Amino acid sequence: MIPRCKAAASTHPMPLRVLIIPDKFKGTLTAPEAAQAIAAGWREGRPADELELLPMSDGGDGFGDILGRHLGAQPRTVETVDAAHRPVQATWWWEPRLKIAIIESARIIGLAGLPPGRFHPFELDSYGLGPALRAAAQAHPRLCLVGLGGSATNDAGFGLARALGWQFLDQQDRPIEQWTQLSQLARLVRPQRPCRFKRLEIAVDVRNRLLGVAGATRIFGPQKGIRPEDIQPAERCLRRLLWVVRKELGFGSNPANMPGAGAAGGLGFGLFVFVGGPLISGFRLFSAWTKLKQRLRDFQLVITGEGTLDQTTVYTGKGVCRVASLARARRIPCLGLAGVVGQPEVVGPRFTQVHSITPELASVDAAMATPAFWLRELARRTAVAWPETAPPAALGLKGR
Repeated sequence: MIPRCKAAASTHPMPLRVLIIPDKFKGTLTAPEAAQAIAAGWREGRPADELELLPMSDGGDGFGDILGRHLGAQPRTVETVDAAHRPVQATWWWEPRLKIAIIESARIIGLAGLPPGRFHPFELDSYGLGPALRAAAQAHPRLCLVGLGGSATNDAGFGLARALGWQFLDQQDRPIEQWTQLSQLARLVRPQRPCRFKRLEIAVDVRNRLLGVAGATRIFGPQKGIRPEDIQPAERCLRRLLWVVRKELGFGSNPANMPGAGAAGGLGFGLFVFVGGPLISGFRLFSAWTKLKQRLRDFQLVITGEGTLDQTTVYTGKGVCRVASLARARRIPCLGLAGVVGQPEVVGPRFTQVHSITPELASVDAAMATPAFWLRELARRTAVAWPETAPPAALGLKGR
């Protein structure tokens, strides 16, 4: 609990340079909105501090907009479909000087774009990503960045591949048109006009493999509506897809075991197999393009956060924990702000301090109703209390 400090903000010595670098608060605030709320609250508590806002995305929701803004890329649109095959006009980004194309899968086939509870993942696929890739390829980029995460799908890129001209045939050479029929898959037919890029980098926000107890279906499927009785049929289909892919395309090593192959319902696997390009940590890409490591030299405090900080944040290598690790390596205090903190015994040691809206300040319903207000208030109270609430080891870690 943040103590109610009665001291005036102006009594705090030594103004700090503070880097505010949150991820999204999923379902409530985008990363830029979260950064603005934290900054507003911090300014109320410590008005003399100098703040820099660097909203973050490690490949999921907001990846295209955040990286596009940082690179000065221009938004472009393409006619395609969402995960339920409903027509949409989707945005991708183009930076003409460097010839960089940026695609965010969540913007096209994202779970947030569907009515809650209306569609089951067995009815959804990644087909809509295909036209966006085609549009980007027609611009002849030197580099295409594709951010994964936040998808509604669990098809391992089956729909995407079909949109790019791949054919999936059963034992009777009949086309398979739904990923839930992949258990009958016998062979693949390559597209006549492959979608090729000079350089493609696939930004993944988790390290999970495609299959198994820590795979896409078991770990992320329930968030999308997969029920316990759906897991075995889904895994059967994806295992068959993997078997045919290895047989037909001649992969020596198992692409399903690559870290990140299970990202976005197996889309990491699908993009690697059917389009080509390495799977790269989305945070690593974000960090490189924003020169985060160099930026950190100029700050005495880092504030990060996301909607939920829990063991998943830690064990899947999410961006907020990576920020905390970078700060710790440079002996800079790092605060983690969240809507909810679960498993504090796991999360807490990663940060100098962690604080949550619920239950510290508000109920879940209140926090969800006005998230920006409560995040701002959480940041204000944290600012007023800092550095009196900091452990001794966190103070004086980095000189001005």
